[in-house]
Amino acid sequence: MGIKILGFAVCIVLGYLLGSFNSAIVICKLMDKGDVRSHGSGNAGMTNMLRTYGVVPAALTLIGDFLKGAIAIWLGKYLYSLMVSGVTSYQMLCVSYAIAIAALLGHAFPVFFGFKGGKGILVTAGVILALNPIVLAILVAIFLIFTLSTRIVSVGSIVVAIAYPIVTFIVKMSSELTSLTTETIACTIMAIIVLIMHRENIKRLIDGTENKFGSKK
Repeated sequence: MGIKILGFAVCIVLGYLLGSFNSAIVICKLMDKGDVRSHGSGNAGMTNMLRTYGVVPAALTLIGDFLKGAIAIWLGKYLYSLMVSGVTSYQMLCVSYAIAIAALLGHAFPVFFGFKGGKGILVTAGVILALNPIVLAILVAIFLIFTLSTRIVSVGSIVVAIAYPIVTFIVKMSSELTSLTTETIACTIMAIIVLIMHRENIKRLIDGTENKFGSKK
């Protein structure tokens, strides 16, 4: 039992630390562009990178944040299987979602960068790729539909966050009840975190002042 708890704790810490590796901030430092959090919306994410520094830094941010989410899950699962013998599929499911939540929290509140990070859409997409690619494909389609139709990135992000636990539940309906319940709860927790990180966007959407891409502020 002790080694299971230790392995679980190690994987959570690993997920949080990988999540704390904020791609936008690191890329700005490497390119000697200052701190993206001092510009635009103040968010350390792809959209603010695109508006502030252009396509290439934004693309690098997208790749970095997306990959770190997937890597956190893959590496964490591998590490847990090395530390703990006889792991059941349900135990690994719980470990995977704990890592996912930890990585998301690390991205939003990075220990390396003063606990001020991004809003979590890309890192969440990365963990969903590792957890369930079918769910990711559906969510990407939903994101594109709402983002392109409104020309507001935050609308797509908010709708996808709300849809995440619902889509997961529908896709996994044939699963055993305990696993289905655990996944739905974990996805709901992640969705709530993302929505909290988008609270300022939600206020601006209500006020009608949220920026559309392709238009001047």
